Amino acid sequence: MQLHSFFNSSTSYRVRIALALKGVAFEVLPINLRKQEQRAADYVAINPSAGVPLLTDGDFSLSQSLAIIDYLDATHPTPRLIPQDARERARVLELSDAIACDIHPVNNMRILRYLQEELGATEAQKNAWYHHWIREGLTAVETLLARHGHGAYCFGDAPTLADCCLVPQVANAQRMGCDLSAYPNALRVYAHCTAQPAFQQAAPANQPDYVK
Repeated sequence: MQLHSFFNSSTSYRVRIALALKGVAFEVLPINLRKQEQRAADYVAINPSAGVPLLTDGDFSLSQSLAIIDYLDATHPTPRLIPQDARERARVLELSDAIACDIHPVNNMRILRYLQEELGATEAQKNAWYHHWIREGLTAVETLLARHGHGAYCFGDAPTLADCCLVPQVANAQRMGCDLSAYPNALRVYAHCTAQPAFQQAAPANQPDYVK
């Protein structure tokens, strides 16, 4: 397998965690979002979303991190990251979507770049935007964890898709200087996950394209 990835992309990070948890070997093909390499014509030809990640498995290519992780669950089902039980599956997807659909889309690099380059937002305004949506989103995540979370991970004593989504989002929020003290459950899960070898393997600092 090959993974088009950017070290600091939270969506790429999600997939790297899933691959590491499943023990699937893959080659990283770096796409530098800061240089907008994702907009190169040859890359857009294989990934119309013009983003990362993009997984290639033989003659099969797939974008969108949640779709990729679902595909990995189907092709490499051990360990499962999306539970089969209907209610457990729903809880995992509920929290995952709270991050992947509510927080990430408004705070990713292309949105922040648009705010500054097209709308003229200052650095302070861009950061205020980012921090606002982190507060909105992680407040919901924290409530979901308080109500339904259990075990060392988000939902139990084994990682799920929810953990694959939570860890990169918390990492990015920390990198952007957000105050996360109001989210003790999220921080507890984050601390546990990042102490595990698979999560460490997937971390941005351990990627071949990592730069400070």
